[in-house]
Amino acid sequence: MANPTAAMLVIGDEILSGRTRDANMHHLANELTKIGITLSEVRIVSDDAPAIIAAVKALSTSFDTVFTSGGIGPTHDDITADCIAAAFGLHIDVREDARALLAAHYKRAGTELNEARLRMARIPDTATLIDNPVSTAPGFTVQNVHVMAGVPSVFQAMVASVLPTLVGGAPLLSQTLRINRGEGDIAGPLGKLAAEHPDLAIGSYPFQKDGAYGSNIVIRGTDGTAIDAAILKLAALFPET
Repeated sequence: MANPTAAMLVIGDEILSGRTRDANMHHLANELTKIGITLSEVRIVSDDAPAIIAAVKALSTSFDTVFTSGGIGPTHDDITADCIAAAFGLHIDVREDARALLAAHYKRAGTELNEARLRMARIPDTATLIDNPVSTAPGFTVQNVHVMAGVPSVFQAMVASVLPTLVGGAPLLSQTLRINRGEGDIAGPLGKLAAEHPDLAIGSYPFQKDGAYGSNIVIRGTDGTAIDAAILKLAALFPET
């Protein structure tokens, strides 16, 4: 039985402009792998409402779980919450449970809960809040979509809050064999090996070092015995590695 699938939607002009390098996809992929959920697609969209809404609708109907990153802060261009509400036809406004969290947080900090900060308490009706132990402002879940902050430390904390609520599958295992030959030399045998093991994912990741070509062959799957067998076959094909 195939593992559950997930998609990630990264939101923000700063990612597409190159001003910010996204670290959240790498973290999410690693965490999902541990619990047997396959991250099958990642999309990056700008701070454009129609684009966000369309992406949310498409991903939520195509995958078991969707994670979004970015666009739930206090500034005018933080429009993700409104777009999620629009995608699911939900009313959105300041919610008392979220407002209470922020009010307590800013009171402890001696900081005003002003109109801008109150934007982070705008949550769609029926959404479930996602705990944020780093900076308090919550994320939220609507159906199978988990809406999270883009700041890596906050995103990671929110992922940790959500993962225990998900049903995973078999953890994904992997082994790597370094072959000191170019891909053109190994492609034929590697293709035959992949055909012999259709339940495994076999990838070739080339490198060049000191003028010589080689490739790291990564074999992934949920069956450790099958991975061992494939690695042994691969090593026998290229004994000089």
